[in-house]
Amino acid sequence: MSTQAGERGAVAGQGDHTDVLVAGGGYVGLALGLALSNLLDGELTVRVVDPGPLDSAAVRNDARATALGTASVRLLEALGVWSRLAPLSQRVSAIDITDSRLTDGVRPTLLTYDPQSAETGDGMVIVENAHLLSVLIDAVRQAAGVALMPRARVVSLSADALRPATIGLDEGRSVRAALVIAADGRLSPVREAAGIKCMGWRYPQYGLVTTIAHEVPHDGRAVQHFLPGGPFALLPLPGNRACVTWTEAEGEARRLMAASDNDFLGAIEQRAGGKLGRITLAGPRQSWPLELHLARALASNRVALIGDAARVVHPLAGQGLNLGFRDVAALAEVIADAAHAGQDIGVSTTLDRYERWRRADGAMSAAAFDGLNRLFSNDWTLLRTARMAGLGIVDRMPILKQMLVGEAAGVTGEVPSLMR
Repeated sequence: MSTQAGERGAVAGQGDHTDVLVAGGGYVGLALGLALSNLLDGELTVRVVDPGPLDSAAVRNDARATALGTASVRLLEALGVWSRLAPLSQRVSAIDITDSRLTDGVRPTLLTYDPQSAETGDGMVIVENAHLLSVLIDAVRQAAGVALMPRARVVSLSADALRPATIGLDEGRSVRAALVIAADGRLSPVREAAGIKCMGWRYPQYGLVTTIAHEVPHDGRAVQHFLPGGPFALLPLPGNRACVTWTEAEGEARRLMAASDNDFLGAIEQRAGGKLGRITLAGPRQSWPLELHLARALASNRVALIGDAARVVHPLAGQGLNLGFRDVAALAEVIADAAHAGQDIGVSTTLDRYERWRRADGAMSAAAFDGLNRLFSNDWTLLRTARMAGLGIVDRMPILKQMLVGEAAGVTGEVPSLMR
């Protein structure tokens, strides 16, 4: 382990050694760098490598927003960034769930629940992804022991239990590290170079997202419409704005992306049911193919996977980033405990604890969201009747509601110290 802390607020150069190399400067990669700095006070050197500019001014065209659960907000508090995000966030006062056809004139709310935990008083908040990433980038630039390597791409990896890993970067550069973190997304080059296989499949669906301004105040209420083409959600944002995110069959999604602004707004109005009054587009529209994949292992010698490199789940419950943040908090704790004990942070005996801690949560979440998508994304009359009855039963069972809230909040089971 290096005994020399990295410079505060630095952008890394071509130095050839670091304790931890994080491949991927997205939400989870940056959060892990901050978490290690927080738990070890700069004792370990950390490099965050990303092909992009890692510039907070370059991330403002992301149309997505994320519903952060209690555990994720606690992590961001512990990392010292929530005070900047809180004024930009919207607390969710309630979530209304419906199950209807697109042509139905009336969409009764079958289930309403308050996402605030009865035990902790914490709840769900909505944060625009561009704000979140910008704040994380700025915070990493000030973090002790953490340095950024923008516009650098991992092209090779050599790793074994006996010596630090060698990471080849483009333009002939290389870095040695005791531990390499794959935070480089669903197509993770680091995961592939480490020989970790994935299982999964593509859905015949695309995700769509945009931001709207609307006439009627949302009062903090989020809405989830289960429609035959896929779930349609309205996530409240500060002011009279909402992030619209929904799932459609691939052909319909392509048609909507090619439609005029008026036709695109018309599709949103039809799905929103007129509850928000007059609406206008307040951001770009974006689309992406949906898939599920699970890495067959979360760690090997000198390599650990977090976020989308570890798993990609269906977005209907908006839990992908929350799962990634739970990876961050657990892995940071495992690394910090090993470093404090003077152990090698990159060997399998260290990383096995992370593997055991996070595997079940990721696999069970992926299976649950996949099952919900298959259950609700159809128009079978008998199944629709059963779904409506089931949602009605849940709506009348407060204890069951609170159990679901606790699971979504990430405060059940073994909770990492940064999320307590």
